[in-house]
Amino acid sequence: MKLRGVLRKVVGGVGALAPVRAPAPAVERPVREVLELAVRIGEAMLSLGAPAAEVTDAIRRVCRVYELECQVDLTFTSIMVAHDGTERMPGVTVMRVVAAPAADFERLARVVAIAEELVRDGAVVPAAAEASVDPGARDEVRESLEAAHARLDEVLAAPRSYRRGLVTLLLAAMAASVAVLLGGGAISMVLAAATTALIDSAFRVLGVLKLPVFFLQLTGAAIATTVAIVVTVVTPHLPVEVSALPPALIVASGIVVLLAGGSLVGAADDAINGFPVTASGRLVEVALLTIGIVVGIGAVLDLARRLGIGLVLDELPVGPWPVGVQVLGAAAASTAWAMASYASLRTALFAGATGATAFVSAMLLGGTGMAPAAASALGALVIGFAAEALGPRLRIPAIVLTICGIVPLLPGLAIYRGMLALVTGDDPTAGFELLLQAGLTGLALAAGVTLGEILARRTGVSHRRLIPGYIRRTLRRR
Repeated sequence: MKLRGVLRKVVGGVGALAPVRAPAPAVERPVREVLELAVRIGEAMLSLGAPAAEVTDAIRRVCRVYELECQVDLTFTSIMVAHDGTERMPGVTVMRVVAAPAADFERLARVVAIAEELVRDGAVVPAAAEASVDPGARDEVRESLEAAHARLDEVLAAPRSYRRGLVTLLLAAMAASVAVLLGGGAISMVLAAATTALIDSAFRVLGVLKLPVFFLQLTGAAIATTVAIVVTVVTPHLPVEVSALPPALIVASGIVVLLAGGSLVGAADDAINGFPVTASGRLVEVALLTIGIVVGIGAVLDLARRLGIGLVLDELPVGPWPVGVQVLGAAAASTAWAMASYASLRTALFAGATGATAFVSAMLLGGTGMAPAAASALGALVIGFAAEALGPRLRIPAIVLTICGIVPLLPGLAIYRGMLALVTGDDPTAGFELLLQAGLTGLALAAGVTLGEILARRTGVSHRRLIPGYIRRTLRRR
């Protein structure tokens, strides 16, 4: 018995000897409950595609409702919120691990609506108030927190806005629209759509195995390139000219669909707004996903070369469609991607208008002889500025407009041509230059969008709110 007492005094209890933890003080418990709710809201927002700056702002707003000033430490995979405590209460720290990001714009809007409702209603009593505060008021605070947790559980457990089969059709429509932008005809549009549908179906099958996204990207790029190789072999035996079925167009359309989920815009936004760790995580993810595409293309092209299949760097048709049709293609690509990310129809239509604006801006700038990366950057700047300036007025989340608006400008064709030049060995230098051009274009898009957002905020034309008003009214009716 003496030995057990000595152990308790020295190490505070080990294993079965550990004393039972004393219950949290009456003042500490509500503080912890507030922090847990704020962190849960931040975790949901970050995992659904919100940038780090908006997540941090939402967490702090929720805490301030209960008169808590907290320190927020946010990374790509975790969120930690700490309250320093008072003279009568020790500090409290809450941490949660963030799930792998999966864009769902409708669900994101509803999560943020919960935070805004808490901010609008205000707290009944400060969470760190002394124990002498009316117990009824404390019970009311606890009830409000429990109600917020229940609403959050309902949103996160709710089914997706669209069925998975419809998402596959939307992605196929997006690939067909990209084929229009690249100059493909009707047959090319059908092949691009069918290839993308096949890729997404393969993702659904492989999803059962819970493979990392890197292998999914590799598989998707390999499928697109395999279809292009088959077209190269079969076309001479068909009553169709090779120019009507350019293999490069099929691969490039599939690559744009695979690249659309990259978070380059989010990475640039996080880096510029002072979240280097989160930005680094996003950049590593984007780089890894892009490398998966490159590896998938390179593996299939190398296998085809070893089998003696001739690979030709086909030149795409130059402007076979009128400019008006191409603009409609850009709008359709952005609209399809927005809906594939579970945005509402109204939001997706405005995202399509943003994509068309970006395409027209980049096309006009490119026509003046400007470098492709610079033209894309300025086109993306227009998107960022318009999203921040008009998004709140149109009652649409700005993140939907920016992410979906850059879809028509993604460098899928440059990646394919660069890999083809490297594998064939005819001009490796040109291959590296094309891949470098694709990388610069991606970074230019991200930087342009972020700069446009900053200019809109600094000039005062942006009046940002936590959630668009039309979503607030919808949730109230519910």
